[in-house]
Amino acid sequence: MLALVTGGNKGIGFEITRQLADLGHTVLLGSRNLERGLAARKQMGDPDNVQVIQLDVSDTESIKALYDQIRSEYNRLDVLVNNAGINYDTWHNTFNADLDNVRETLETNLFGAWAMIQQFIPLMQSNHYGRVVNVSSGAGAIHGMSSGTPGYAISKAAMNVLTIKAAQLIRSGDILINSVCPGWVRTEMGGSSAPRSPQHGAETIVWAATLPKGGPTGKFFRDKNEIDF
Repeated sequence: MLALVTGGNKGIGFEITRQLADLGHTVLLGSRNLERGLAARKQMGDPDNVQVIQLDVSDTESIKALYDQIRSEYNRLDVLVNNAGINYDTWHNTFNADLDNVRETLETNLFGAWAMIQQFIPLMQSNHYGRVVNVSSGAGAIHGMSSGTPGYAISKAAMNVLTIKAAQLIRSGDILINSVCPGWVRTEMGGSSAPRSPQHGAETIVWAATLPKGGPTGKFFRDKNEIDF
């Protein structure tokens, strides 16, 4: 199996990459900064089945270049984990939000994932197999949504809608598309007081990335249990 993890050089993305590699997948570790990606691979012990690739999901040309590389070298992509995310924006609210900052958040968190899906779903369809996991957040759940982190929450709510729309569009082949909330995780974004380790946060994402044929699609999960969008 060939898997691609965006934002794979740190935090939850690092753990998703490591866990998928431990399961025997060949994993493409996507990192905006190639040197940081290589440092992350070294931290994993330089596994033979992890390849570092430069990828900026907010840059259409970067995505297209990677697609050309994957199609040329592998002509398949079995697993896509849209993990890259930015700006847990606690510093403003809906009324006083810096909309330039919100647009930047949407560009990565929503449009980056959307562009990746547009680019790679046809390759999955041609091979009649695919697993797409959109790393979302409880902050993006409509039910019980708070007033905080307006840009981040709206970007993740929109990502969940993207999951539903994409899953409903797939009518043939063994292709499953789901959202996962990893919970509050001790990462650069989550902070040191978060109760979950990156290893714990990655578990359900890896589970969704390795679902068997006939598994759920178009759903939202936390701790391997379906939750409300």
